[in-house]
Amino acid sequence: MLRLLQIEFIKLWNNRASKVLIISYFVLLTSIALVAAIKFDIGPVQFHLADQGIFNFPYIWHFNSFVTALFKLFLAIVIVSMMSNEYSNKTIKQNLIDGLSKKEFILSKVLTVVSFAAISTVFVFVVSMILGLAYSDYNEISIIFSDLGFLVAFFFKLVAFFAFCLFLGILVKRSAFALGFLIIWTILEQLAFGLMGWKMMSWDAAKKVKSLFPLESMSNMIKEPFSRLSAVQTIGDQIGENLRFDYHTYWYEYLIVIFWTALFIYLSYALLKKRDL
Repeated sequence: MLRLLQIEFIKLWNNRASKVLIISYFVLLTSIALVAAIKFDIGPVQFHLADQGIFNFPYIWHFNSFVTALFKLFLAIVIVSMMSNEYSNKTIKQNLIDGLSKKEFILSKVLTVVSFAAISTVFVFVVSMILGLAYSDYNEISIIFSDLGFLVAFFFKLVAFFAFCLFLGILVKRSAFALGFLIIWTILEQLAFGLMGWKMMSWDAAKKVKSLFPLESMSNMIKEPFSRLSAVQTIGDQIGENLRFDYHTYWYEYLIVIFWTALFIYLSYALLKKRDL
């Protein structure tokens, strides 16, 4: 397994575009620390974003995992390009000629996907820990390590999304078309939700069905964190809106995402096995 992973990372690192995207992705993950430096004046009021509690433990785990997940498109481009290059450069055929089985080939891609997700999770943990220790008002051990479940959800969310991108890369072969298909799929999920709510069932029932869709189920792994801020909740109380929601990820949400991850990996292998290379 280590040999397969090493082969993939050598391929990626020798590709200039992939190298730039990977470095850019991790630079963006680090750039979340720049949020702490945002300061501006509104008349006599001085506003410092770090003072608004976004880096307080344990809220920081929720905030950072949600925000950094938005950058996953950078690695999505790397993954679909990785498959596109395999076809355009004929390396997939050469790997099979050199003795690599199709199962091992898919396994190497899956290991790469899981590695990207794992490295991203560790990276977010380290950056969040540094920012939290620097700016958090709460530094008790029990508070620091509570709500780490958001990082677990972050990991599963990335693995599922990257597995979907891997499947699209194998299905479409061209990176631009694969990314286009990803956008179309996102639109189709929203259209299906709208059609179900408008014509077929109640909006509440449509939302439950929508939560089973691939991209929607991945999105549900980490709910938006902004309504948790005390300033936002205070405003909500003043206008009569209850903005205190349930932000945790439940076991059935994990099961849905794990199902789609396994399905995309299986379909990737089935497609590669069937296809004449």
